[in-house]
Amino acid sequence: MDSLVSAPVANGDFAADAAGFSAYWHSVKEQLGRLPAKPRRDPTQHEAAESLKHAAREARFVFLRRHARTLYDRLTDGRAKFVRVERLVYDAATVVPGLAPARTEVTTEAELRQADKDGCEIDQGILCNQFLADPECGLHLCHAMLLPREESPDALAKFQRDGRLDLGHARVERQGKAAVLLLANPRFLNSEDAATQPMTEIGADVCILDRESEVAVLRGDVVPQGKYAGRRVYNAGINLTHLYWGKIPFLWFLIRDLGFVNKLFRGLARSDVSPDEVSGDSIEKLWISAVETFAIGGGCQILLATDFNIAERDAYMTLPARKEGIIPAMANLRMSRFVGDRITRQAIMYERRIDCDSDVGRNICDEVIEPGTMDATVNRVVDRLTGSGVVGAIGNRRALRLAAEPIDLFRRYAALYAREQAYCHFSPALISNLELFWNAQHRRA
Repeated sequence: MDSLVSAPVANGDFAADAAGFSAYWHSVKEQLGRLPAKPRRDPTQHEAAESLKHAAREARFVFLRRHARTLYDRLTDGRAKFVRVERLVYDAATVVPGLAPARTEVTTEAELRQADKDGCEIDQGILCNQFLADPECGLHLCHAMLLPREESPDALAKFQRDGRLDLGHARVERQGKAAVLLLANPRFLNSEDAATQPMTEIGADVCILDRESEVAVLRGDVVPQGKYAGRRVYNAGINLTHLYWGKIPFLWFLIRDLGFVNKLFRGLARSDVSPDEVSGDSIEKLWISAVETFAIGGGCQILLATDFNIAERDAYMTLPARKEGIIPAMANLRMSRFVGDRITRQAIMYERRIDCDSDVGRNICDEVIEPGTMDATVNRVVDRLTGSGVVGAIGNRRALRLAAEPIDLFRRYAALYAREQAYCHFSPALISNLELFWNAQHRRA
């Protein structure tokens, strides 16, 4: 094995540093390429590969701590244009080769099981961490992710024409004064994965932008077969089978929580003003969650972002992220506001199940109802929330959000999340946890 080449020292000149660090990362990549593929490495080769990757990642932090803002401004024309994170990371890889993986590198690793990947996407997490850590760039990136997706205007037009919208893994229906977004991934109990992600976000955009509805409802679709056949399932969290088989890219986490879930919490941003609650403006609706059966992982996370939660008496919530080896998105930021610090730690660190019909559950669920009465309850809650108009309700929503979680606090948390989730996503612990607790190796993707 070649001796490890020392990383360059950042001198503060962007062009010179970019050239020097790119050459260094190219050298590291060549050395890695001379090693066997990850599953075939012996212990010595494994240690050598990990040392190379660690050194290259430390060099990325060194470069970005000096140049993150300069790079971000080049990618966004001085923050004059908005670039979503899924494009931003690849644009950065073009401007500074080696800083983050090229699309071809990610595509190649996407064919592998999670355990067999070298984790080139960790470098995307480092990049996003440093962009989000900068107050001005980070707020701009949060702003970009709160804008409607480019597909959403056409989807909205179709919905307003037909009164319904079928997006495959999500559906939007109008029911009285409400636009209803249905999560529809029945084979996997309405879990979330790469196929559902763009559809749920487009669906949320449509619900928020629809002028013929006053509130929005999030609900799981009916599961047609299996243990829960004929029942609605709210959300089974991340698709663990897809996670184990390497079908969940790292960016999935950031796109989901800077996009879809944050839009439920903050509404849609306008391109001409800041999304900040004090100086900016937003397009918002109150969101009602209708929880039938369970809200596992990501489903529970969503309940911490919606305005009014209705749950059937036998439903429950869990945050099993520690068992999975990952961070439960924004739950660490938000859950203690509902149930306090100790129960939050128990839910996240010790897999505490929370029954909706319990004292703790009722701190998250606003109404707990008998099974089979959800339709009537949703209609009643919609009427009550819209009975005095929604303008005051949106103003109160913004005021409550500013007191609890101003967008700069969210930005700082998202910076930490980008880094930590990247390392978790490619850790050996994730694989062993999925095999031990999920029997993932025997499940079909």
